[in-house]
Amino acid sequence: MTDRQINDGGPAFPVWELNGKDQPEMTGFGLSVRDYFAAKAMAALILISEPASKGWPSTVAHWANQVQGHSQMSGPDIVAHVAYMMADAMLRVREGEI
Repeated sequence: MTDRQINDGGPAFPVWELNGKDQPEMTGFGLSVRDYFAAKAMAALILISEPASKGWPSTVAHWANQVQGHSQMSGPDIVAHVAYMMADAMLRVREGEI
């Protein structure tokens, strides 16, 4: 793990309520945008993962294996890792970094 702080994009579904001074105040945070993007990416990844009878030689496994240190992951770990890779990429594009 690096010392870099992960950009989570803030709350995906914040709840705003009026505080005692009739000012809007965020009272519920729920999922982060990063978690929401990863969940959506995971659903798509499962559809395109092409699981095979001899393990997980798939497109998703290929992507995860490109990342140093992740070649020993099993199927669900690969899908979760790649989903967050995609979520991080979506956040970078959203913020104009790419």
